[in-house]
Amino acid sequence: MNILALAAHPDDIEFMCAGTLIMLKERGHQIALATVNNGSCGSATLPPDEIVRIRAGEARRAAELIGATFDCVGIPDLESVFDNPTRRKVSELMRRAQPDIVCTHFPGDYMPDHEIAGLLARDATFTATLGNYSTLAPHPAPILKRLPYLYYFSTLEGIDHFGQDVLLDIIVDVSSVMDKKTAMLCCHASQREWLRHEHGIDEYVEFLKRQAAHLGARRGYAFGEGFRQHRGHAYPRDNILETLLAPKQ
Repeated sequence: MNILALAAHPDDIEFMCAGTLIMLKERGHQIALATVNNGSCGSATLPPDEIVRIRAGEARRAAELIGATFDCVGIPDLESVFDNPTRRKVSELMRRAQPDIVCTHFPGDYMPDHEIAGLLARDATFTATLGNYSTLAPHPAPILKRLPYLYYFSTLEGIDHFGQDVLLDIIVDVSSVMDKKTAMLCCHASQREWLRHEHGIDEYVEFLKRQAAHLGARRGYAFGEGFRQHRGHAYPRDNILETLLAPKQ
């Protein structure tokens, strides 16, 4: 199957769902990583064009570590809006990826870029199936043949913007792939200083491990990643992640 993880910024995927993607890749599935935003605000010292270039390289290296691809819509950080030009770009990305499963940000995540990326991803799973919806791309990709499975990965700390625990349908035990998940995050070296400056987080690898340990503790795992499945009208409702990640007999 083709799995697309579509997040807001470079390194969001590494924090929230990379372990699950690694496990799916190890089971023979194809993985595509993508972001809506280009990471332009991810530095307290470098100008936007330079940090965008650096972060694109970091994201590509992280993807290459697990044999995945990387794509970016290219919206500057904090400039995401749910409008028709952006919808077309995200829909075209969705068609290029041809996903069977999409993972994206949880509704009610802690910042607007995350919320809008999740909304754009959800919207694009639908618009990408419509033959009469034009993305205006010069060489458009073919439409999706069916609605993909849609999952929202957990938020940082597993809480919404009211501080309440987010409800999750599945928590994946990623203990066996934490070294690879950590290696992917380490590709984003530019973000250590930014997180220290903006969030007061020095050891971002340790922060990642604490997040995964917090979620894993809900199910008795050393490290976990959590997801809520979108089961609205017409979307697939069987928990395909649970099926694909079931222990091999």
